[in-house]
Amino acid sequence: MKKSALKIFSLTLLLSFFFLSCSSSKNASGKVLKSKAEASYYHDKFNGRKTASGEKFSNSKLTAAHRTLSFGTKVKVTNLANDKSVVVEINDRGPFKKSREIDLSKKAFMEITDNKNHGTLKVRIEVLK
Repeated sequence: MKKSALKIFSLTLLLSFFFLSCSSSKNASGKVLKSKAEASYYHDKFNGRKTASGEKFSNSKLTAAHRTLSFGTKVKVTNLANDKSVVVEINDRGPFKKSREIDLSKKAFMEITDNKNHGTLKVRIEVLK
């Protein structure tokens, strides 16, 4: 009887860790890199071109460009106007306009904007990984 109770406990513990690790990273919080930054998004003309990390760029993925963060870094970007957020992976360098902190893929930008006609947003950037 003790062995079966131990097995059930072990399985419950294992499943708990699994479900916690699979929780939505949109709800995750990390170290705030910038509490008020400007974000823009890539033009479609960049689709298929190589990023600075060597990956092929796609506006349909959740990626971003940042001047200094390491490639592969996950960041949570939150629109300050509506509190919508998205988690993206840094795979490129930029933006090259001084006032902007991050360039998002079009998919990431459209997930957090309320106005699809605007090209920039005021955002908070948090480093997750």
